[in-house]
Amino acid sequence: MKQLPLLVAVLLMLVLSTATRAEQTYTLKLAETWGPNYPILGDATRNMAAMAEAMSGGRLRIRIDSSNRHKAPFGIFDMVKAGQYDMGHTASYYYKGKIPNAMYFTTVPFGMIAPEQYAWFYFGDGMALMEKVYAPHGLLSFPGGNTGNQMGGWFREEITSLDDLQGLKMRTPGFAGEVMAELGVAVTNIPPGELYTALERGTIDALEWVGPALDFNMGFHQIADYYYSGWQEPGAEVQFLINQQAWERLPADLQEILRVAMRTAAYDMYIQSTHQSGVAWSQMQQAYPDVQHRTFPPEVIDALRATTDRLLREASENDPLAREIVQSQQDYLRQVRPWINMSDRAYLNTVAPTD
Repeated sequence: MKQLPLLVAVLLMLVLSTATRAEQTYTLKLAETWGPNYPILGDATRNMAAMAEAMSGGRLRIRIDSSNRHKAPFGIFDMVKAGQYDMGHTASYYYKGKIPNAMYFTTVPFGMIAPEQYAWFYFGDGMALMEKVYAPHGLLSFPGGNTGNQMGGWFREEITSLDDLQGLKMRTPGFAGEVMAELGVAVTNIPPGELYTALERGTIDALEWVGPALDFNMGFHQIADYYYSGWQEPGAEVQFLINQQAWERLPADLQEILRVAMRTAAYDMYIQSTHQSGVAWSQMQQAYPDVQHRTFPPEVIDALRATTDRLLREASENDPLAREIVQSQQDYLRQVRPWINMSDRAYLNTVAPTD
């Protein structure tokens, strides 16, 4: 009976230890490509962090460093991989020079629109294939928000033929940049905060950024009059990157809370972008009547499509993992697009009001 107090003490210590672990707080550091308080893209990270903290009762906190703090807008992959940051928010096609197969998870020219892409991620092979690409680097990747169909860009001069692309200096990233380069465009990638100055000073002749939701505040319409519909990013998805070791340090319940917060923030970004693009385009039309909407001529679209198909075919021939990703996306598109054609496309073409 003398051992009873000792047993009670041990049990009490175990209970207190378990309670302490349950109340332990975790702080993750996140680096984003975007500048401080950047609309829509930056909103996604702030919304995700707020949801994670609220759902965890304050046990999971995420500290966000914008590009003005870490000074490396295109260095997110390296910083998260090295453990300098636990998380990142960026676009995977910025890192095609380091991990070429990552760019397919942002978007592919002439590929899936946002709803199709989300369906591929969560009900097709998308998440599993993304894990194959990022796992060797000690990283996890999750969809981080979609801008929807992006515009083809701002041009100082109208594009009327393929000849107009020769020697054109243009900012356009990812796979689209490779396609444009094949057609004679001098392609460059410039951080978001430097785009307006580059266009204003003539460092570039044209650029594509996102769409009215983000372009309007950037002021490109004050310099370039021609605004082209897109071909290159039919559903541009940004990504949350997470260092594998940082993820594994989290208890299972906080992992699930973080997963839900990222998925919800991604969807919120998509609908916010849709809303804000409608608002911004209306404002732009009223305040800047010289801005002219254009679509690329058939000759240019045909060349862009043929070049895209060739580059995808070449990538597939040279890399088994690229072939697996490209084939998965194309197979999924063949499965889902007929439904989109007979539902959304048919509605817009035949039923929906045009004004």
